[in-house]
Amino acid sequence: MTATAISAWRKPSVIPGFGLALGFTLAYLSLIVLIPLGGLVLRTVGMGWPQFLAIALDPRTLAALRLSFGASAIAAAVNTVFGLIVAWVLVRYDFPGRKIVDAVVDLPFALPTAVAGIALTAIYAPNGWVGQYASAFGIKIAYTPVGVFIALVFIGLPFVVRTVQPVLEDMDREVEEMAATLGAQRWTTVRRVVLPTLVPALLTGFALAFARAVGEYGSVIFIAGNIPYVSEIAPLLIVIRLTEFNYAAATAVASIMLALSFVLLFAINLLQAWSRRRLSHG
Repeated sequence: MTATAISAWRKPSVIPGFGLALGFTLAYLSLIVLIPLGGLVLRTVGMGWPQFLAIALDPRTLAALRLSFGASAIAAAVNTVFGLIVAWVLVRYDFPGRKIVDAVVDLPFALPTAVAGIALTAIYAPNGWVGQYASAFGIKIAYTPVGVFIALVFIGLPFVVRTVQPVLEDMDREVEEMAATLGAQRWTTVRRVVLPTLVPALLTGFALAFARAVGEYGSVIFIAGNIPYVSEIAPLLIVIRLTEFNYAAATAVASIMLALSFVLLFAINLLQAWSRRRLSHG
């Protein structure tokens, strides 16, 4: 691309250094993201379609992918609802200990994932604080897909809260008061005024929580029990194949996860763009 072509489409700026910044950005993304992913794709293409399909359609692979993506999607959806509620309480209400609660929301960010997994297992195991009461009713949480779901909810909640919270803080309350003066009920105001403004942020929070959950490993392997066809997640299956020196199978599963994650995140980005256009024209 020539300098004339670059100057034709870049936005005017009083700050110099566009060429240097663009070059650094492309080089950084290539080294950290594009080259490793490109190597993964090339390794997958090199194994041939028959071998790839045999690995991809293996019942154990399908079960692991189904659990990882299914539990991640459900956990992200739950976090979207409860993350909105938590963010709303932190922004709209002033109560004793609010700053402590606000700090606790970030705990999954700072807590090592292995520590989180051990803590969740200690709580929800059959002899744990919560698990023993659930076991009394015949409900098993740890070492089941339910345990995987709980771990993914734990690590994904902060993404939704921290995405929605700034939008709520910047939201003009006069619009809500105006709707109330025009006779709108509370639920109508929330549904017609508040939620449409929050949709892009909620979709972003869902996408971040989902992406985090799909690749989660440390906080899940302890509480999951890692039972093949039952509670074995796809990242663990990749590690197992690597320890077996079955690099082809590990590469194939990783490529499938990459492709599915890209498609889902691309669809979510399209929804975000549509909701922003709809909100701007509304």
